[in-house]
Amino acid sequence: MNPQQKIKVGGILDFRDLCLIGVMSAPDKPGLVASIFQTLGEERLNAQFIVQSIDLNNESHVQFCVAMEDMERTLASLAPVAKTLEAQKITRTPSVAILSVFGPDFRERPGIAGVAFDALARAGVNILAVSTSISTVSSVIKDRDFDNAMDALHHAFAFP
Repeated sequence: MNPQQKIKVGGILDFRDLCLIGVMSAPDKPGLVASIFQTLGEERLNAQFIVQSIDLNNESHVQFCVAMEDMERTLASLAPVAKTLEAQKITRTPSVAILSVFGPDFRERPGIAGVAFDALARAGVNILAVSTSISTVSSVIKDRDFDNAMDALHHAFAFP
């Protein structure tokens, strides 16, 4: 891509040494997400990158990242909650990273997510989960893909 055609962004935030946890296929109902994150808070476990979706069967899937060092404690604290919520499975994907492209007013600037996801795809990096805000586009990836993904994003965007 021609440097003059690149979308200008503020930079890239990165977080490594994480585990992606999922509380999967729980009947969707009020309080489900609160139960999960109140439990983690009581156990002094910090969650990052929270995303929830509801599938066509009206089942909720909640995914979030915790520090790798907190993986076992997180899984142990969630086991009774998952049972109460009737979740079919708790998943874990160890050794992940989060890459977040950031900048001001992304809601006013279309195309940033598409450019980021295309850059990662072209680099052969599989995205495990996505979250966005008005100022960030974040992707969870396998940590082994970190350097390749960071390189791809640096080539795709213009930085200050």
